[in-house]
Amino acid sequence: MTEKNRSQWDAGRFIKTLTYFEVIPFLNWLQQLFTRTNRKPENQSRGKKMGVILVAGATGGVGKRVVRSLVEQNYQVRALVRDAKKAQQMLGNDVELFEGDITIAETLTPALTEGISAVVCCTGVRVQPVEGDTPDRAKYYQGIKFYMPEVVDSPEIVDYQGIKNLVQAAAMSLGMAGEKLLFDFKHPTDDVKETWGAVDDVVMGGVSESSIQLIDKAALFTGNVSTQNSGGFVSVRTRNFEPSLDLAEYKGIELRVKGDGQRYKFILRSEAKWDGISYCYSFDTDKDNWINVRIPFEALIPVFRAKTLKDAPAFDSSQTYALQLMLSKFEYDGELNPKFQPGGFALQVETIKAYGSAPKPQFIMISSAGVTRPGRPGINLEEEPPAVRMNDQLGGILTWKLRGEESVRQSGVPYTIIRPCALTEEPGGKALVFEQGDNIRGKVSREDIAELCVHVLEQPKARNVTFEVKEGEDSNHPTNWESLFSTLKTDTNNH
Repeated sequence: MTEKNRSQWDAGRFIKTLTYFEVIPFLNWLQQLFTRTNRKPENQSRGKKMGVILVAGATGGVGKRVVRSLVEQNYQVRALVRDAKKAQQMLGNDVELFEGDITIAETLTPALTEGISAVVCCTGVRVQPVEGDTPDRAKYYQGIKFYMPEVVDSPEIVDYQGIKNLVQAAAMSLGMAGEKLLFDFKHPTDDVKETWGAVDDVVMGGVSESSIQLIDKAALFTGNVSTQNSGGFVSVRTRNFEPSLDLAEYKGIELRVKGDGQRYKFILRSEAKWDGISYCYSFDTDKDNWINVRIPFEALIPVFRAKTLKDAPAFDSSQTYALQLMLSKFEYDGELNPKFQPGGFALQVETIKAYGSAPKPQFIMISSAGVTRPGRPGINLEEEPPAVRMNDQLGGILTWKLRGEESVRQSGVPYTIIRPCALTEEPGGKALVFEQGDNIRGKVSREDIAELCVHVLEQPKARNVTFEVKEGEDSNHPTNWESLFSTLKTDTNNH
């Protein structure tokens, strides 16, 4: 393209930009009416929570409820299953299915844990009375089955070795504690492709042009920036998040980028306006080398139309509406970008994440109340649940669950170990009681345990704790999760 041709302002691209970002709602409606598109509805794709939650034992009594609760809360869910066809019939089409087996380490490939932010492990052997059982409970033991398949597995293989395999595989992929992955361009979803769009100086009469495209393991922000027609900037920006992202518990944003040696800007917006205040941070790239760029929220500069605002409020990270990357010939208040060069440019982006929050649990294990009681001095077996009384006849089911817990604690991954009392099929919604020390008895609904797992994901106070749970007497008041978790003590050598 010649410089003469580039100097022609493109009104069509101007309208396309405003339409894509819904600055002109009527035009956007017309485009959707006359254009076939496979893009998901805006409220679905934008409301999706970032990061993938891996659920193991996803077709079991608790697991399938955990999957349902996560999907309802707009989490991206990946289910580890042994039979994807059967699992899809049970879990639906909104869940990514991965065939594998925690008892076979070779099936837990890196693809399983790529892009995950947490694991909820609901696997375990299931014990139930078998018709025609004998006094020595031989058939009862034969009735021990893994939740997902119709295959007999021993407690040692499932509850210890399987858990150990899974936590080791997950530890290789889980991010650093205290971080929240916002965009993972190494493993993009279809939603990501429909979130970012170009906002170039065509909106000001210029002729620069850019795009963002997915390449191998990254997103590429590229194009041509021209100073013709008093222009000189290119950018890519997300559509407004609906609802906005609440990043109040974090300290800033970290980018993993590889550039061309030029200086770029990263921009955040805390209001839904198209042309409102932008909060900017300039960063230099190291030509052809990957670097991490940390951007503290407190270092963001409030700007409106390239002019700094001295009296503007600080960036409100509790309502983050949009993210933007920009290359401009200007810095701020008319000063020139000292590293700007017109023409072609290229910036690769691998990840965008929030950093600096209190670490949250990343591996949630559903264990069982009673795991420490077999062989404990002073225990009255007649008062204990069947699993405690018959631990030896059941292949040491509680003993191996305890060993599985220990493998999680020793992994170095932030964890929560939940020990439910007797699980029931009763409706959820009961008040819950937490205790530590493994002494309580009672019952609890599988629905309530599934809801508990979802809340644990967002609770820093639940990190590195083990606790028992049962339903309480009062079900008329909503559960105060913050209060419940505040009663828990971090694990020591005694569990």
